[in-house]
Amino acid sequence: MKRRYLALLSVLVLVLAACGEEAATTTTEAEPTTTTVVEATTSTAAATTTTGAEATTSTTITVRADADLVIWADDTRTPVIEPFAQQFAEENGVTVAVQEIAFDDIRDRLVVAGPAGEGPDIIIGAHDWLGQLVSAGVVAPLDISGVADQFSEAAVAAFNYEGDIYGLPYAVENIALVRNTDLVPEAPATFEELVETALALQAEGTVDTPLALQEQGNGDPYHNYPIVTALGGYVFGRNADGSYNPDDLGIDSAGGLAAAEYFGELSEAGVVSIDITYDIMVEKFAAGDAPFAITGPWATPNFTDVNFVVEPIPPVEGGTPQPFIGVQGFMVSAFAENPLFASTFVLDFMSTKEAQLALFEAGGRPPAQTDAFDEVAAADPNLAGFGEAGQNGYPMPAIPEMGSVWQAWTDAYESIFTGGDPTEAFTNAADQIRTLIAG
Repeated sequence: MKRRYLALLSVLVLVLAACGEEAATTTTEAEPTTTTVVEATTSTAAATTTTGAEATTSTTITVRADADLVIWADDTRTPVIEPFAQQFAEENGVTVAVQEIAFDDIRDRLVVAGPAGEGPDIIIGAHDWLGQLVSAGVVAPLDISGVADQFSEAAVAAFNYEGDIYGLPYAVENIALVRNTDLVPEAPATFEELVETALALQAEGTVDTPLALQEQGNGDPYHNYPIVTALGGYVFGRNADGSYNPDDLGIDSAGGLAAAEYFGELSEAGVVSIDITYDIMVEKFAAGDAPFAITGPWATPNFTDVNFVVEPIPPVEGGTPQPFIGVQGFMVSAFAENPLFASTFVLDFMSTKEAQLALFEAGGRPPAQTDAFDEVAAADPNLAGFGEAGQNGYPMPAIPEMGSVWQAWTDAYESIFTGGDPTEAFTNAADQIRTLIAG
């Protein structure tokens, strides 16, 4: 019924537009027009417009494509979205443009183009963009209550910002433990057992790296976070509605300081090394030179020469590791020219199992829709392992204050890994972060 309503509404809009503009051309029997726009530069794009059997190419546009509904997506998702856009256009008698924008450019360009009336109706992006996007007033709340029960609670929660939902999730990602099953046939019951096993393999010369945990030459708060949370630390506390509280910084909490000391011990024992970068992590585990790695699904395609499983990081001193969860999804612009078209396309077309599976096939990220996830997890045990590990996780804080955290926390890890006092390192980092937030 909603789709039929949209079709009637769009026809009414076209009729009114034709009455008000003498130069307008009204077509009553032609097929709907679907415009596919591929960006060529940061300010212009080459467009291909298709109407029935006719096609015109090399049209130059500035930011927003000329269509009733405009979607900004990156090169990976654009080919996936296009068929659904075509279907929406045909069912509703409207024009739809899927405009290809580099993923890292979408957020900043929306902030500029949206208020200027040159932005899209829909973007595809990450949930942790919400701090900037909501603060800038460029995304609108999206009522997903009709389909929310089809998605994982964590994925929906990620798009909760100050009590409102701002996106429909389509992919979830997090890190987990990757174990070489030839070197370690049985999963360690605890992180302490993991450390003991890894050091024993190193001592006998079987491996040269006990744990392939990337630290990037200074420190990596993202990959270290599960261990921090297992020991009671956290980055920001949470309010009753699940939103993050920037006034409750947990880096120098009792659990945070316990984690700092624990990382000092891991570094001193040689379990964790500041020199392990992403590339070295991949190299060591892929060659069988490390029995364990802590990483995400983006890395496992490199491990084709070893037998491995993906599973949750085991408890650390009795505490459950809780990794950050990253969620990607569809958001509607607060400046959408056609907000009804936008929300209907997102909720009716991109929430389906078919769409979520297609997006998974293109990007390789576990689907947020539970039926789609169950299907791919049944065929891929590694994906199931990441999903199991993510059940304990929390969405990466999307609040603007998170931007004040990373550098100071990274510097604290670097201090620990180069012999500094762990408690002092985390305490100083927390002081710096509070100063930045207050400023």
